[in-house]
Amino acid sequence: MYNTIKLLHSYWAYLVLFMLIIAVINALIKRLGDKEYGAKDFRIALFTLIVSHIQLLLGLILYFVSPRFSLFSESGMGEIMKNAVDRLYLVEHPIVNILAIVLITVGYSMHKKKLISKAKFNTITVFYVIALVLFLSRIPWNTWMA
Repeated sequence: MYNTIKLLHSYWAYLVLFMLIIAVINALIKRLGDKEYGAKDFRIALFTLIVSHIQLLLGLILYFVSPRFSLFSESGMGEIMKNAVDRLYLVEHPIVNILAIVLITVGYSMHKKKLISKAKFNTITVFYVIALVLFLSRIPWNTWMA
């Protein structure tokens, strides 16, 4: 089960990153071009929210079935924090990526309350860009898809 969830989590990450990039570029182009917010823009933002939440669920399942999870009881938090790899997988990656998904969720919710297209695009851009940067900062690049 672990390997299947790990594979899903790794491949789904491509879709999350792709959708985040598309949502950010779309919002920037439309904002700078003074375009009106439409149904397509809403669907892009919503689909980005949905795929990121699915990634969160896959990540949570992976976290708890991971062989590394037993390190909490075997070594303790002090030893985990001393090891850079364990710290990345057990602390940094989950916390930062959960924060990124929270930002996507907040940005999506806030943009729906805006009445002006520029404000909608600004909200999506700010929150989704920060989430994208957070995601990119905590991807274990040396082992992704290995």
